[in-house]
Amino acid sequence: MNLYELTVTDTEKIALNDLLFSDENKAALLQIIKEHQYLDELKKYNLQVDNKIMLHGHSGCGKTTTAKAIATALGKNIVIINLSTLINARIGETSKNVKAIFDKAIRERAVLFLDEFDQIGKSRDSEDKDVAEMKRLVNTIIQLIDYLPSESLLICATNHYHNIDTALLRRFQIRLKFEMPKNNELDVYYDKILTPFPAHLQDVARKYDISYAEAKDYVHTTMKRQIIAELELHHKKMQSLEK
Repeated sequence: MNLYELTVTDTEKIALNDLLFSDENKAALLQIIKEHQYLDELKKYNLQVDNKIMLHGHSGCGKTTTAKAIATALGKNIVIINLSTLINARIGETSKNVKAIFDKAIRERAVLFLDEFDQIGKSRDSEDKDVAEMKRLVNTIIQLIDYLPSESLLICATNHYHNIDTALLRRFQIRLKFEMPKNNELDVYYDKILTPFPAHLQDVARKYDISYAEAKDYVHTTMKRQIIAELELHHKKMQSLEK
């Protein structure tokens, strides 16, 4: 498998205003974006921008879409790598490959998004992996993070925050937790994703205590079923008229 087959350069444009955040997370994200927009001006005062962000919390609550929205706000592409895929595919060359990915993102002035960042911590304790290789990987990533140019932006995501090596966690200036949405937050999200569909199909029984991703999948599955049922009914009516 080629190294670049393990990465995805995503050009999908997602507006920050289209996402739902806690007020605290929204304020932090806006601050990060503004710092990078005024990077040159801040440099004149020897002020370093925050460029290492950790997003953690429940799966499906918006970590990946948040990273894409930050890239969109800054007018940059985003290079996405799933660390578990990289480690499993190239256990003997992980450190070299991670460095190549960092170099690619820096060279292309892209946002680098490392998903499943906890795989580093998990893998070092696993019995079926090369422990020495995983220790080298952690050391390599620490060095790459420490020497990351201020113009670059690294975003990492994990569903298992406490599994990550503390030495790695200390490198991140910003750590944002993504909570499961409350009922009123899900209602806002339901209203938003139901809007494009015909009014008579929007009366969907709403599920709660689920993530945004689960709510989206549920609505889309329900809509597909309803739309197909209407199309089939229309088709049957047309067939009966033709007889």
